[in-house]
Amino acid sequence: MTPPRPPLGSHPVSWGRKVVLAVIGLVGVLLLAAVALFGLVDTSVYKARLEAGISEALGMEVRVAGRMKIDFFPGLRVTLEDVHLRNQAASVVSAKEATLAIGLMSVWAGKVRIESIGLQQPVITIERSLDGRFNVEGSREAADVFPAVDWPKVSFADGSIVYVDKRFGKGFEGRNCHLELRRLRFQGGQRSNLAKGISFTAQAGCTQVHKDGFILSDMEFSADMKDGVLDLAPLTTRTFDTQGSGNLRADFSGPVPLYRADYTLSQFPIEAFLKTMSHKQVATGRMDFSANLSTQGSTVTEMRQGMKGLVSLRGTNLTLSGSDLDREFERFQSSQNFSLVDAGAFFFVGPLGLLVTKGYDFARIAQAQGGSSEIRALVSDWQVERGQAQARDVAMSTNKNRIALQGRLDLVNDQFDEVTMALVDAKGCVKVQQKIRGTFQNPAVEKPALVTTLAGPALRLLKKGTDLLTGGHCDVFYAGSVAAPR
Repeated sequence: MTPPRPPLGSHPVSWGRKVVLAVIGLVGVLLLAAVALFGLVDTSVYKARLEAGISEALGMEVRVAGRMKIDFFPGLRVTLEDVHLRNQAASVVSAKEATLAIGLMSVWAGKVRIESIGLQQPVITIERSLDGRFNVEGSREAADVFPAVDWPKVSFADGSIVYVDKRFGKGFEGRNCHLELRRLRFQGGQRSNLAKGISFTAQAGCTQVHKDGFILSDMEFSADMKDGVLDLAPLTTRTFDTQGSGNLRADFSGPVPLYRADYTLSQFPIEAFLKTMSHKQVATGRMDFSANLSTQGSTVTEMRQGMKGLVSLRGTNLTLSGSDLDREFERFQSSQNFSLVDAGAFFFVGPLGLLVTKGYDFARIAQAQGGSSEIRALVSDWQVERGQAQARDVAMSTNKNRIALQGRLDLVNDQFDEVTMALVDAKGCVKVQQKIRGTFQNPAVEKPALVTTLAGPALRLLKKGTDLLTGGHCDVFYAGSVAAPR
């Protein structure tokens, strides 16, 4: 019996031949694309066209000072060496290398599609001029409407990011930074609503971030932006030799940008913080810091004015070097080397302290050469409202005494607002006090009250007389969580 013949085209030899022909055809396409690309890349004319095309797309000047080369494995990649991006004669980006991964079939179709862009050792410089404009913005005559954009994956490694605001003479620098940016899209629209139409996800970080002499290490974060809201979470840093964590939200969906930041730094060594202001060891021990702050505004001043939230600093069993506080309090003496403010300055340790203690000489405490003090407990809780930080519960205790603080910090104008530090008794009544006024950069510290110049016996006699007149009652200066020593 003769077996039935297979359907036309189903013969194994015929199918195998089709596969071989398809492979040969694909290889032919690749070879033709390769020949075309090699012919283009080897000409200076194509290089100039590439620079002109990218310059037109970005609205900035792009120059490739080095060579161009092409690789086909693991995919089609064009590498540009020594790339520079400038805007109105100002450098924005420079990179040792820029690698473009290109969809090979898109080349064959006549429309090049870039799938990813990778930069090696880029230096990204963002500047804000005195008139508030950024160096990445186009000219004032440029169109106010942006087209829709769908970017490929962008990544870089071993990069630097420099931000400078010439209006205030401030900025920061990120070193050894990396970035992987995906799904960057812009819906298009008006310049004024630019942030609302941007969406992306990213992973980024820097080994170090330098700002005003302060260093954040090992910063890492995930970023997600959608519908005008940017979330950085989780955000981790290494601050004062300790791992900290938090999150940041920036909401650009409304008429005024809104910001919220939460950050916690547990058990950081106080000596690491004080190294930023003094080369001598002033104190040792570990403390906890937390901040929950929000604000709104389009300028630094508006953001400071709108700031609100809570800031807390707490620690136990700290050691203050250079002065025996209990001995000084017992003698009720004041000298050039010691005052209540010297001890109370530790209320401001932490990020708030970087702002408040700019004009304070912490080394003066260590130079006192008067022994050391044990700080059994320290609490520094502040309520922030409309740019004013109000002391909520601020005090510390030694083995025999308590110091407390009342008043406000004006974060808008960088100055102390009726800040008073006092040595208080078991009832929370003032025994001696000292006031601070003026700016954070140049504070004016008043001398302690006259009672501090009296000898011990005379002081006790004065106290007895005061008790007879007042019946032993007083206006309580401090009634917070730091208990009086027993």
